[in-house]
Amino acid sequence: MTNSIDNKTAPLRARLKELRNAQDPADRRRGALLIRGRLFTWLATMRAQCLESGQTAPQHIAAFWSMDDEPELQPLLAQWVEDDGIDISLPVVAQPDSPLQFRLWTPETPMHAGAYGIQEPQGPAAPLPDVVLVPTLGYTRQGDRVGYGKGYYDRTLAALKKQNHKFTTIGIAWACGDLSEENYIPAAHDIKLDSILTDKGWAVPAPKLV
Repeated sequence: MTNSIDNKTAPLRARLKELRNAQDPADRRRGALLIRGRLFTWLATMRAQCLESGQTAPQHIAAFWSMDDEPELQPLLAQWVEDDGIDISLPVVAQPDSPLQFRLWTPETPMHAGAYGIQEPQGPAAPLPDVVLVPTLGYTRQGDRVGYGKGYYDRTLAALKKQNHKFTTIGIAWACGDLSEENYIPAAHDIKLDSILTDKGWAVPAPKLV
């Protein structure tokens, strides 16, 4: 049954999807390239700083398999695995209304369509992530996120926090999803993100791991 929060935000999600879909394809390609470049630079900088200071560098990245209308991350994920030796995992919907599971992914990992038609890896279970990249439909400059209405990421991030595991969250969004000028009020169970990256830059400043 659709909950009251979903009923309340359904028109907002529909409007955000319309704005997203109205973008010029060439602009989306350029925007995705810029997002991948900023992510690459951020992680490389953080890893170098951690190594210089004797701290453990982030190694496990929980990403997501971008759909056609989302910023394309796949080329960067492959580069992280093949060139930098980063462990990449992707989400799997194991059960309805439950936290996501993350399974390890490489470009050779067999994939299959999951519960919502999104490609999911058939690899082994992943370690707890150091960084979680979160698909973000709408956002505010305070780190509030509007997702797709199923609550999977809120449940997943809440479950990770209960394990007292330190991790960093970065929302990946198009700049047209900015709700900062609107009177958007998040639901009580919504979890703020540490940072949000868009095709126009960091909408919420890039996180610092050290």
